[in-house]
Amino acid sequence: MFHSFFPNPRIFFSAALVWTALSMAVWFIFGADLGESLSLGGLIGYGYPEGPPPEADEMAMDAYANARLFAVDVWLYQYMIVSGAIFAFLVHRLLPHRWFWWSVVVSMIIIFITWFLVQLDVMINNWFGRFYDAVQLALGEPGSISLTEYYLLLLDFLEIAMVFVIVASINRFIVSHFIFRWRTAMNDYYVANWQKLRHIEGASQRVQEDTMRFAAIMESLGVSLIDALMTLIAFLPILWALSEHVKEIPIIGEIPQALVVIAILWSVFGTGLVALAGIRLPGLEFRNQRVEAAYRKELVFGEDHEDRAQPPRLADLFADVRRNYFRLYLNYLYFNLVRISYLQVGVLVPYFALGPTIVSATITLGVLQQIVRAFGRVESSFQYLINSWTTIVEMMSIYKRLHAFEATMKGQSLSSIESSPEPGRTNV
Repeated sequence: MFHSFFPNPRIFFSAALVWTALSMAVWFIFGADLGESLSLGGLIGYGYPEGPPPEADEMAMDAYANARLFAVDVWLYQYMIVSGAIFAFLVHRLLPHRWFWWSVVVSMIIIFITWFLVQLDVMINNWFGRFYDAVQLALGEPGSISLTEYYLLLLDFLEIAMVFVIVASINRFIVSHFIFRWRTAMNDYYVANWQKLRHIEGASQRVQEDTMRFAAIMESLGVSLIDALMTLIAFLPILWALSEHVKEIPIIGEIPQALVVIAILWSVFGTGLVALAGIRLPGLEFRNQRVEAAYRKELVFGEDHEDRAQPPRLADLFADVRRNYFRLYLNYLYFNLVRISYLQVGVLVPYFALGPTIVSATITLGVLQQIVRAFGRVESSFQYLINSWTTIVEMMSIYKRLHAFEATMKGQSLSSIESSPEPGRTNV
């Protein structure tokens, strides 16, 4: 699954993690400070601004701070490109691979674009603060803002949103091609070893359907994982800063960085709860693929052989299918009950935590919207497993089937993979 597409996956992914950690450490230790002398942002009008004069008013100081932050962001993009290019060069020289350009280079492009989209989301979060503060001011004091100023705020959002839509669409296009190349690599790998695999139950299904489903799931699951990590990196500092507005939370009282603590604790609690509720689902999904494959195989044999696919035999096979589906439905019943209940209650968590702050009127409506939105982004990032659990279950099932497929090519035992009794023959 991975060896066919990535160069020596164990070494490659380990090296990628180490390189990422090293690059982040360099950035935070001294890399960010190199921007004033190395950044090329000035060539496109986004260079580091000159410091304001001592007598500058508050508006000028804010403008300077915003311009400098934007220049740092532009320098960060340059730093990421250079860091990624160095890593790609090293991989190309040390771990040559047929699919290098797609598996390595395009992977980094996807990560870069995803980070850019997250930064646009941060800009939208900041816009929410400005917009709702303006709304609060307009509602409390008629005529305090003009209609032109109000519509200009809406136009600011539209500009950011349109950039987001265009870039996100391009990213989805690239990801789709990336995933199909991955499927192509797996297909070529299995077809080249077809003589070793053709005797495995459901071999044709695994080459055609399982590789297709694996690619489709990786498209959604992989991208959402990268997005969750990038969102966490971007929004956690924002929520950390916004926590300064919250002096007290119910029950617990005063704790530093209360919103961050609550987001982490609530997400960890939910992840454990949902994982416990869905612990049996991967095994049931795997068995479901087996009984479906057995039923389909008998029907295919029946197309060419009159003595196959007889009604009694088909009835027995379909009974196994029905039995496993009913177990799946029962397990999904209480799994969905736990998962949906948790997510619905989670909508109220930030408002519950902000109760004393709202009642004491120590924050504005704009800050409230920023806090709730940032809290939601951080919370959803920590809840990646909860939001993706059903898809992860399906992925685990497919992974087991393809893992068994590859184990046969390597002459490994399947006792721990596929030799368990049929679901209809034993208690589950």
